[in-house]
Amino acid sequence: MQEKEDSVQHFLELIQKSRRGKLKIYIGMSAGVGKTYRMLQESHALLRNGIDVCIGYVETHRRAETEALVAGLPIIPRKNIFYRGKEIAEMDLQGILNRHPEIVIVDELAHTNADGSKNGKRWQDVFDLLEAGISVISAVNIQHLESINEEIEQLTGITVTERIPDKILELADEIVNIDLTADELITRLKEGKIYDQSKVDRALSNFFQADKILQLRELALKEVVHQVERKIQTEIPKSIKLRQERFLACISSNAETAGVVIRKTARLASYYHSTWIVLYVQSDAESLDKIKLDKQRHLINHFKLATELGAEVIKVKSNQITQSIINMATEKEITTICMGKPHLNIFQVMLRTAIFNQLLRNLAAKEIDLVILS
Repeated sequence: MQEKEDSVQHFLELIQKSRRGKLKIYIGMSAGVGKTYRMLQESHALLRNGIDVCIGYVETHRRAETEALVAGLPIIPRKNIFYRGKEIAEMDLQGILNRHPEIVIVDELAHTNADGSKNGKRWQDVFDLLEAGISVISAVNIQHLESINEEIEQLTGITVTERIPDKILELADEIVNIDLTADELITRLKEGKIYDQSKVDRALSNFFQADKILQLRELALKEVVHQVERKIQTEIPKSIKLRQERFLACISSNAETAGVVIRKTARLASYYHSTWIVLYVQSDAESLDKIKLDKQRHLINHFKLATELGAEVIKVKSNQITQSIINMATEKEITTICMGKPHLNIFQVMLRTAIFNQLLRNLAAKEIDLVILS
């Protein structure tokens, strides 16, 4: 009976997938590499081939080359939303759904919608369009990816507040990297092709520095490579596949390590196109009446972050932390356990060595890998 239900569910999923729109994402290392330009070029090519393509939202940033390409393309007018006495022009999600083109261009994937919009984020609008059977071509910069948020902040010194969950890239049917060398990008900036000339000097002294651009370029290239490898993996017949990786991220109420463990495990899971779980074992020492309110808030935020990044969050109450981890790893057929670097002094290390050895012995017997994340 269960096998029949599984078969029906699988068939329904195939039908839904076939009806769902396709998603293509242009990704780049920074503003000005030419993502929007390429989307518009593609739109003209599609239009010439008889495809019903429309612009849902494009941000030209007043770049002459980009604005010239908008001409001749069907545009779905933006929707004006009044917020705090100001009129804000947003993408008209319902207008696109009503018009229902084959393909719609949706720029600025990481954009936060104005209050009063149906969805809080533009990537959620894209989900709605895909579910309605409309294919979407969109664009985003690598620094908006949630799982590398902390890495981007350390690299650039800039806190990126508008972010997209990694699952968006995982859902994409095609990802194209728009690549330029650091010299080419800086030349475009100096020529006024990215920002107004009044902003060029400031940009050169902050974000647009060769060393930063090079590292951002590497991150963008790596992400596209990950997506290609993921696609290859999904197309390999099951009969010759290696064991499916499953990750278990173990966190505590320690605010410093929990976020790092979640984000780095998300990256690993994304790389292997695998499911992953975040486990929080609440001992008596971490009961709600014994940990401070700020730690409780951090913990709730970390659960939310894990969910947004695609994890299943499991909370267990137990004083047998090691055994709880082992039991969960066994039950969920985990292949790799990820945990943070312990913040212990030498005496705590000596006291807990036996517990750690017990964990290692159990994991070795079950052929489960352990990764300590710094």
